[in-house]
Amino acid sequence: MTEFVLAIEWNGFEKDKYVHTVLEDNILPPYIAQCRWFAGKARQIKQLKVRNAVHLGEFIFMIFEAKYEEGDSEFYLLPLSFIADGTQEIPEKGILSKASMDDKNGFLVDAIYDKNFRNALFSGIYNQNEVKQVNGNKLVFAKGKALIAESAVIDSFLPNVDSSNSAMIFGGKYFLKLYRKIFAETNPEAEMVEFITQNSDFKNIPRFAGSITWKRTDEPEITFGVMVEVIESLKDDWSMTGDYLNDFLEAFVDGNFQIKESVFDKVAQLAVRTAEMHKALFALRGAEAFNAEPFDRQYRRYLHEKFEILLEKRYNLLTDNYLNLDEQAQALAWRFMEAKDLILDFIDQVLTRPLFSFRTRIHGDYHLGQVLATEDDLVIIDFEGEPESTITQRKIKHSPLKDVAGMIRSYHYAVSAKLFNSAETSDIDPFVLQRAADRWYKLIKDTYLEEYLAVFGTPHPLFKDTNEINYLLLFHLLEKAVYEIGYEVNYRPSWVKIPLKGIAEVLAEVEKLRR
Repeated sequence: MTEFVLAIEWNGFEKDKYVHTVLEDNILPPYIAQCRWFAGKARQIKQLKVRNAVHLGEFIFMIFEAKYEEGDSEFYLLPLSFIADGTQEIPEKGILSKASMDDKNGFLVDAIYDKNFRNALFSGIYNQNEVKQVNGNKLVFAKGKALIAESAVIDSFLPNVDSSNSAMIFGGKYFLKLYRKIFAETNPEAEMVEFITQNSDFKNIPRFAGSITWKRTDEPEITFGVMVEVIESLKDDWSMTGDYLNDFLEAFVDGNFQIKESVFDKVAQLAVRTAEMHKALFALRGAEAFNAEPFDRQYRRYLHEKFEILLEKRYNLLTDNYLNLDEQAQALAWRFMEAKDLILDFIDQVLTRPLFSFRTRIHGDYHLGQVLATEDDLVIIDFEGEPESTITQRKIKHSPLKDVAGMIRSYHYAVSAKLFNSAETSDIDPFVLQRAADRWYKLIKDTYLEEYLAVFGTPHPLFKDTNEINYLLLFHLLEKAVYEIGYEVNYRPSWVKIPLKGIAEVLAEVEKLRR
């Protein structure tokens, strides 16, 4: 039996119904099933549909829609290239099908594996090309301040990373992320790193080197990719904090409560870099999508409704799983459920409380794993925002204290996980462990918060006064801890006491405010 060979032609590809049908029914289903970037593997696919083709010379950016039996559709970007036999070695995982083009036999491949495609992307950014499409749309390559290469010709390779997007390294200096799951809006990461790089001196991010955007005449533009500097890091801050906690744990087991001064130095450094990031994102006017905004009625209602819905979901989840929790977790869960009226009253205040602080674009998914430690500094990465939120939601402006709360919760996780899940502490009274974890957390939290606020000074438009700072920080700490319950109940039931303890601590502070 003769092996199937798909005859393709780039000219008119967008209207070639036969090729579309073969791709949709025969080629794409088995191919995307083995792709790390395809997020719909666990869902029942109803139909795959080729929707768009954006041309770049001898390559095509194909966009296909994945329709499911249940839930919303998703759109994915798959760049295509034809590789003639004997011209390039393409790994098996990059080959979609045997194919023919212009009387040549070869393969239809995911273009990221084609070095000529990677060259075309870098050259496009370097030369700031605009590629017009037949329908009046344009493929636009933008160049950023961080791109200082002397030539459009550069070596490239695909790093061995397991990711929901595709990564390319150019000349060992530039990292290009090609987005796979795409949305009908510019990606927040591209906007954020471009704004910070082009409009401030803040250098503690992978600075913006370029982007690839599909600009459509009557519809929102779509980000295909963003290129930034390569960061030479030692490890992420979660791992580094784990190292600090190993030293703390060793001393604690021997009966000593001891935190090295160098730990406070690193916490202070992170606080300062966090504040500098927020200052770089702050503008009162002239920055269009990045202009700071007040706590208006519409935003207050959004915050209130979102938190109330989240709270109800978590109460239901804990009720359904209560008997599966250990004794300590049950006690904390019971306290949380008994405090429902107190929490609702606290949330209600966001609707009426005087709030004169401003809100801005923020990181949105800020924790220790999003910070890389270099030789003597820290670099903040991954500005895509909260993964479970829509693109529109990720671009909503918030108090920067939402990021601060995320980092503080991350420190709480770090010390709790280390002390309660280590073999060295298995024989120690849980009460003693909790007391040590609470003391470590309080010292680190206070250091981080004091150093952070000191960068802004008083007054500052982002933080009207201490009362507003206290309320907004507690609001976001509570919101974050309530959110965390969902993951722990579903995937790590033994860890659910960590967010529940965080909730108990916030509620104690809320009670103080009440009194």
